[in-house]
Amino acid sequence: MKNIALTLMYDGSNYFGYQRQTGFLTIQQVVEECISKITKEKITVSGCGRTDSGVHALNYVLSFKTNSQMPVDKYPVALNSILPNDISVKSAKEVSDDFDGRFSVKQKTYIYKIHNSEIPNPFVQNYAYHYKYKLDLEKMKEAAKYIVGTHDFKCFMASGAQVKTTVRTVYELTFEQNGDDIQMSITSNGFLYNMVRIIAGTLMYVGGGKLNPQDVKNIIESKDRRLAGITAPPQGLYLKSVEY
Repeated sequence: MKNIALTLMYDGSNYFGYQRQTGFLTIQQVVEECISKITKEKITVSGCGRTDSGVHALNYVLSFKTNSQMPVDKYPVALNSILPNDISVKSAKEVSDDFDGRFSVKQKTYIYKIHNSEIPNPFVQNYAYHYKYKLDLEKMKEAAKYIVGTHDFKCFMASGAQVKTTVRTVYELTFEQNGDDIQMSITSNGFLYNMVRIIAGTLMYVGGGKLNPQDVKNIIESKDRRLAGITAPPQGLYLKSVEY
């Protein structure tokens, strides 16, 4: 039996998130059905994370085990021939038997894209958050320094999540700007439910003057979700990379 890891990229606009859910079209459902079709087996995959409805991925890693004798390097071509055009397999490789797409993850990097212009751009409406008020990027960068490190990030977690601990380590949080487009990049050993989107919303509050940079330190220490900013919309969020 082979253990195979696939790297995907996908546009999440038309899906109810990654994880399989009864009655809703998801990335996992589509991918499992296509792998099952070419292997002629019932396949269940283990994915590196649960992206929400409307969220995208540039390098999403999943693994599955199969008895199929098809050469591993043929999987991308075979799958891309039957997958919908908003999901693509970038690569496939055979991995050790103990590798698991979900449980072997060491860290992940997400990016969040903001179109900061008074005029909305219809061509990026599904791929960036349109925020029409001017953002002070330097203040956002200053506030980001309080987030880097090991903290209890309960204030940046949406309600309804069940986790053993809300302590996470953020290794890096940076911003890039190109004209009206701002991109936030964040790397951590793990993310809480809606954590990146709430951080993005909070830092936009800082950039827009609703919060001061040092307020972010107090919000983290409070562990109170009500003090943080909005949960930024999903279309600006992308899973950029996964490290094992």
